[in-house]
Amino acid sequence: MNGGTPLAGEGISYGPDGPTERELRLVGDPAGRRVLELGCGGGQAAVALARQGAMVIAVDGSADELRRARESAERDEVKVEWRQGDLADLAFLRAESMDVVLSVGAVTAVDDVPRLFRQVQRVLKPGAPFVFSHEHPLAHVLDAVRTSPAPLGIGDIFTELGRAGFRVDTIVETRPPAARVPTTVVWRARKEGA
Repeated sequence: MNGGTPLAGEGISYGPDGPTERELRLVGDPAGRRVLELGCGGGQAAVALARQGAMVIAVDGSADELRRARESAERDEVKVEWRQGDLADLAFLRAESMDVVLSVGAVTAVDDVPRLFRQVQRVLKPGAPFVFSHEHPLAHVLDAVRTSPAPLGIGDIFTELGRAGFRVDTIVETRPPAARVPTTVVWRARKEGA
């Protein structure tokens, strides 16, 4: 914070080792904008966006995470609309009703990623950004301890975004100083159309 006013992007980190929204500036100034966060977890990003003047709707599949998120919003005295459910089920939202959709680390955990992308495309206004991050596939492959299936590759995600009606304008692969390979991929894709 700077003199009591939140700085743009404060409180939003795209991965365990960064980068932050303050560094990348992919969402932009959220003040007065309708923002949907998918996979909100404990609500850090949703609360940060609400503190910066956004009207936030946050969705998560975990009742425990949403309870923590509500408590965080109450402590910060901000209003966020919390919803429990499947991230790819956005039927509760009107078409072209959101200015931004944000998801940190949750997209590749969804069973039907193409459906998620189609739903996000439906609810975004034309030209509006979908900003999301996920674990870099290379980092996943090199981690021998993992037992879960490998995540979607970068090419797969790029293709599915195009099929859903998005134009990718930013891909950031981040590597913390001690890492040998990138650990996080951050995307910004804009809904095509007038």
